[in-house]
Amino acid sequence: MKSSILTLAIALSVLLGASQAASAATPDKEAVTTLNQVGPINKIEVHGNVELYVSYGAADQVKVYNNYYAESAMVQGQDGVLRIASYKDQKLVVWVSAVNLQKLSMYDAAVVKSFGKLSALELDVNLYDHASAQLNLDVFAVDLKLNGHAKADLSGSAYNANLRCEYSATLNYAMLDSEHLVKKMNPDYLNADKSLVAIQ
Repeated sequence: MKSSILTLAIALSVLLGASQAASAATPDKEAVTTLNQVGPINKIEVHGNVELYVSYGAADQVKVYNNYYAESAMVQGQDGVLRIASYKDQKLVVWVSAVNLQKLSMYDAAVVKSFGKLSALELDVNLYDHASAQLNLDVFAVDLKLNGHAKADLSGSAYNANLRCEYSATLNYAMLDSEHLVKKMNPDYLNADKSLVAIQ
């Protein structure tokens, strides 16, 4: 049920985005490529102009919502690491369902969003450059590092939460419930409402 709802939601967002870019060439927006032979996915590393949806699943699976074979994009799994990269003007939309996701690393202008609650025992999230994350967590422990101008919105629950943030990053964890939360910020711009906004 979740799979069909996400497929429909992503397809609609891609189609709506296509209608707004009328002046651009129109690639095959309805192409959906399912990759089942990517091996176990423990870590995801994303570069470029990519919109990634992640969810917990009974099996590791990757769906690419563009005709990425016709584009300068890469989706490759090796030794537990799924690497995704695309530097086209149009976002490459990818959905990853993973059994044992442990680490997310996002670079450039990549975006990661959880679909439903993202369940994991321990999750390490690293955002660099202008990458952003919107994660609804159900984890025992999360270790989040924001570098550069990265942005993160966290919600859900994490028994242990270790949050680190650079001057220029933006963090909002007002909706994150955590028993043991450690914050390290340079400097400490933490507001009473548990939102952190760096001064530009």
